[in-house]
Amino acid sequence: MTAGVRVLQKGLTPSGIVNAFALGTLLYGAFGAGGFSLLCLYFIFGTAVTKVKLQQKQKEGIAEANSGRRGPNSVWGSGAAGAFCAAAALATGEFDLWQIGFVASFTSKLSDTVSSEIGKAYGKTTYLITNLKLVPRGTEGAVSLEGTMAGLGAAAAYAAVATAIGQTTPSDAVLVTAAAFLANVFESYLGAVIQGKVEWLNNDLVNVIQISVAAALAVLAKYYL
Repeated sequence: MTAGVRVLQKGLTPSGIVNAFALGTLLYGAFGAGGFSLLCLYFIFGTAVTKVKLQQKQKEGIAEANSGRRGPNSVWGSGAAGAFCAAAALATGEFDLWQIGFVASFTSKLSDTVSSEIGKAYGKTTYLITNLKLVPRGTEGAVSLEGTMAGLGAAAAYAAVATAIGQTTPSDAVLVTAAAFLANVFESYLGAVIQGKVEWLNNDLVNVIQISVAAALAVLAKYYL
C-alpha cells in the first residue's frame, strides 16, 4: 500500500490520489483485477512519457504544469468515460459490451498522451491538423509524424495488453485501436478549432469529450458488428 502511494505521488497531487483510488475501486468492481491493472498501466506509462525530455519542454514552455503531476480534474478527464462504462456494466449486466468502451477510452487517452509528449519532444515538423500549415511544437491541434506514429503504436500495444489479460478479444482490440485513433484525430481538430476560443472548454473537458468519443465508437461498433 505504501509503495503504491509513493508511485502515485510521482504523477498525482494528494487530492488526485484520493480520486484515483475512487476511480480504481469502481473499475475493479466492474472489470476485476484486469481492469484495475489497465488503469495502473495507463498511469505508469502516461506519467513516464511526460518526463521524456522534460527539461527541453520546460525551456520551450510546452511541458505539463507541475512537472506532470495531476489533480482530480485530470483524473476524471482521463477516467470519466471508463467510470461511466463501469457503472453502466454494473447497472445492466452487459459487461462485454461496456468493457470494450472502457478499454477504448483508456487506449485513446494513453495514445493521446504519448502522441503529444513524443511529438513535443521529438517532432521535427509540426502541422496544424485543420490546414496542414507549419506551427511550433506544442500548439493546440498540432500533429507530427513522430508523435502520430508513437501514439498509434501505444494504442496498439495497450490494446494488445488488454487482450493478453482478458479485457478484450483480438478482434475487439482492432476496434479499440481504431476507435482510439479516430477519437485522437477528433481531439486534435477540436483543439485547433475551439480550444482557447471558448472560455469554459478547458483541456480536461476536451479530454472527457475525446475519451467519450472513443468509448462510444467502440461500443457502437461492438453492438452493431
